[in-house]
Amino acid sequence: MRSLFAAVAAMNTAMAGASTAATLIADKAEGAGWSGVPGAAGVLGTAVGTLTAGHLIARYGSKTVLRGLYGVALVGAIVAFAAAVSTTLVVLLLGMFLLGLGNGAAQLSRYLAAELVPAHRKGFALSMIVWAGTVGAVVGPTLMAPGAGLVTTMGFPALAGPVLVAVAMTAVALLASSLLRRTPTPPARRTSFAALRTPVVLAPLVSMVCAQLTMVAVMTMTPVHMATHELKVVGFVLSAHMVGMFALAPLSGRLADRFGGRATIYLGVGCLVLATVAAFGAGQVAGLSFALFLLGYGWNLVFVGGSAILSRELPAEQRLQLQGAVDAVVWGCSAFATLGAGMLFALGGYSLVAVVGGVLAVLPITVLARRPVPAEPAPHPLPASEVH
Repeated sequence: MRSLFAAVAAMNTAMAGASTAATLIADKAEGAGWSGVPGAAGVLGTAVGTLTAGHLIARYGSKTVLRGLYGVALVGAIVAFAAAVSTTLVVLLLGMFLLGLGNGAAQLSRYLAAELVPAHRKGFALSMIVWAGTVGAVVGPTLMAPGAGLVTTMGFPALAGPVLVAVAMTAVALLASSLLRRTPTPPARRTSFAALRTPVVLAPLVSMVCAQLTMVAVMTMTPVHMATHELKVVGFVLSAHMVGMFALAPLSGRLADRFGGRATIYLGVGCLVLATVAAFGAGQVAGLSFALFLLGYGWNLVFVGGSAILSRELPAEQRLQLQGAVDAVVWGCSAFATLGAGMLFALGGYSLVAVVGGVLAVLPITVLARRPVPAEPAPHPLPASEVH
């Protein structure tokens, strides 16, 4: 658990800094129209990474695959640094894609944590790895300025600094993955994408996709909506969102263990709907901060609840492959959410984005109600020593 947590925290830190710097580098090199392309390359790499990791781990074991993908990410960070120094967009896109492959391994690590514990503890175990994202969200941006200062003393452009930090952090992730204990590889059976349509997979899949679409669309357009505010004010609102996304993940895990993954998803849907309503009517910074916090935590509840179902209900010989496929679909949808949100904003402003996000947020209820997942293990009461 410690090795998984350290590797995920380091990889999240690397992606946070590299993605921000890559956006600015693309804007400087080719103009604003290209600024979102490096981020899309990273998202595409993450989707491919989760799909690849799920299939390879089932065959070769977690330590070998994680170490390999983090090694690829390290190469990607070095390539991205070279691109930042030379301001070469094509090379930068390649580096971000390779970094995304490592990030895909980091995303799938929550399921590996769930494999280490009994069924009634899986929700909390995987939520602790999700919580590692807090480190990246907080530490990543704070390292940008020191990194820029370091590289300028070496004669490199300031924007290469955050990418150099990403090189160091992916090296930390690689080292942490090397410290993982070897675990027996579960029996694997070839799985087709048709398995995604089975009720036990479809319910969490639709829930996680809709939550991702809602969260990404509203979050992406919030800075544009706040264009008249100072950057520090925008940063405050987005910080509230990041706290909601990651900081309360252990609480979501406890809820999933105590009441089940489906109940946790329902609670997350409620938070997402309330968040979009608040965003629709918010005119002040305080209202937007509240809306973005709820948006982040609603996503977290659905994400952890859906992951708990996939960790408990899938047969061992298909589990990792289907978990990787689900994550690939979820991350692939992020790119479409970003593009679609921009179009909606152009048509009807932030209010239209919030309305469409609210509609998307409630769609999982229809799937959960009509095609319920098989019964989960009975909620396990927490030991007295763990009740706080």
